[in-house]
Amino acid sequence: MEVVILNNSASVAVYGATIIVELIRTKRNAVLGLATGSTPVALYQELARRYQEGSISFKEVITFNLDEYFDIKPDNPQSYRSYMNREFFDLIDINLANTHLPDARYGTHASQISSEYERAIKDVGGMDLQLLGIGTNGHIGFNEPTSSMVSRTRIKTLTRKTIKDNSRFFDKQGKQPHLAITMGIGSIMESRRVMLLATGERKACAIKNTIEGPVSAMCPASILQFHKQVIVIIDEAAAAELEHGEYYKWAYRQQQSLIEI
Repeated sequence: MEVVILNNSASVAVYGATIIVELIRTKRNAVLGLATGSTPVALYQELARRYQEGSISFKEVITFNLDEYFDIKPDNPQSYRSYMNREFFDLIDINLANTHLPDARYGTHASQISSEYERAIKDVGGMDLQLLGIGTNGHIGFNEPTSSMVSRTRIKTLTRKTIKDNSRFFDKQGKQPHLAITMGIGSIMESRRVMLLATGERKACAIKNTIEGPVSAMCPASILQFHKQVIVIIDEAAAAELEHGEYYKWAYRQQQSLIEI
């Protein structure tokens, strides 16, 4: 696991965007796993800025989102389809037919949702890079604590903590979903590369448990310790509880010096 600690959230977004841009320049039809929430917004803005200045195109890129609320219409402003269109897809030249989210239709059988989404990912050769955020309780996607470490795409009941954390995105008069469809932890671990972003002191405990804690279903993100190519990009605030923070900074400087040779 490579850990990169940067000064602030803006630097995290720029660093993460650079990794994605380099991948697309190497493989124009790269398959990206995308995340929602507040943390990726700055990264999407940076990617859109680079497209608008003419330094990158997303015309052949294929995307699969981690999750979607269950029984929510795509045109609902709170749906993750609306989020992705608003925060990213409408700002770049991506073909919307190449952008995928789990099917949130009520009445669709859970096993059908899982098999169709997993098959669609497999049909394009699997994920080249999976972007992740992290919940304050260590969840990735909507794989809440106690999720199976080999789980596949499925419907999950959200914890009360996650519902509370996400309540800021919903109008008080509106209905906030308590169920979501999410890629499983096993699905995420099949990505060739994983990039996790975290910023702010609220994520510090989850980041410590992810990087330095035992691998446990109580912190789903800790499974990333077993991934062969994962990079965790965080700001100083999110790194505040790391016991070996200075070592990670020193190791990063050494790696950069090798690149510059």
